[in-house]
Amino acid sequence: MIPFLIALNLLGFVIEAIIPTSMIDRFALWPLQPASNDAPAFHPWQLLTYSALHANLMHLAFNMLGLFMFGSEVERVLGARRILMLYVASVACGGFAQVLIGLKLAGDAYPAIGASAGVFGILVAYALIFPQRRVMLLFPPIPMPAWLFATGYALLELLLGMSREAPGVAHFAHLGGMVGAFALIVFWSRRPHRGPLD
Repeated sequence: MIPFLIALNLLGFVIEAIIPTSMIDRFALWPLQPASNDAPAFHPWQLLTYSALHANLMHLAFNMLGLFMFGSEVERVLGARRILMLYVASVACGGFAQVLIGLKLAGDAYPAIGASAGVFGILVAYALIFPQRRVMLLFPPIPMPAWLFATGYALLELLLGMSREAPGVAHFAHLGGMVGAFALIVFWSRRPHRGPLD
């Protein structure tokens, strides 16, 4: 399933490169507001479709690297059906969080795009399934347990989102993806045991 999700994102990026304005206007996640000259309208399908669009090749590459690195391991434990459910739930929860926070924060209306909410959700699943597995930071290259890596990332996203130091980055979508994945993993783990997290 992870190769399929990567292929889906690559396809979205190619189509976006061919017809960028149309794809962003229709499928990026816009704030809850009527259409205007400044910004297109919000539509419910954008809560999922925004994840298949990316700002540039670097944005796509980092997300797909994270999806491959963490998703492949998680899929071996959860299976294809559940990794898809986890990814979709993370993307949707990230979208909801971004839209709800957007209602509270005044400012320029900009769309959210990228698979980051899904990737952050899979990172949380990885940290819950393999809490002591070592993960290496890129900058600086410091190894740490997966649970600490995910927790640190969540705190950083919360801090950046609250401070609004990085405008144009959907920090609350990232956090929403993490919360959605955490809730789903906890739900699965509390059901009668029939297999891995089943």
